[in-house]
Amino acid sequence: MMDVRPLHNEQDYNWAIGEVTRYFEAQPAVGTPESDRFEVLTTLIREYEDTHYEMPHVDPVQVLEFAIESMGKTQAGLSELIGRNRASEILNRIRPLTLDMIRKISAEWNIPIELLTPQYAMARAYA
Repeated sequence: MMDVRPLHNEQDYNWAIGEVTRYFEAQPAVGTPESDRFEVLTTLIREYEDTHYEMPHVDPVQVLEFAIESMGKTQAGLSELIGRNRASEILNRIRPLTLDMIRKISAEWNIPIELLTPQYAMARAYA
């Protein structure tokens, strides 16, 4: 019933993706053999991706710029969240994001916290 195998190559990976995709339309009930199979497959897929695909470095300022350019957000909206001068300073890489700012932006703009927390280049040293 489990019908699961290790993912050794792209063909195995593509097979697992195909198997998992069908669960998105009809999610199995928790605690069932199908639910267990879905969990095992997603774990195998995650491990394969972590091992074989390098995740690109994420620049939080670029994430904010993308949100402003492509997600209907505005610099004025960012200013409302974290303060007028602060928004400008962050976008110009003069001031770093703080944890409180990251939490507010993440919650209000639905941006995963992980995309806002990496270190990034500043225009100058911030004291």
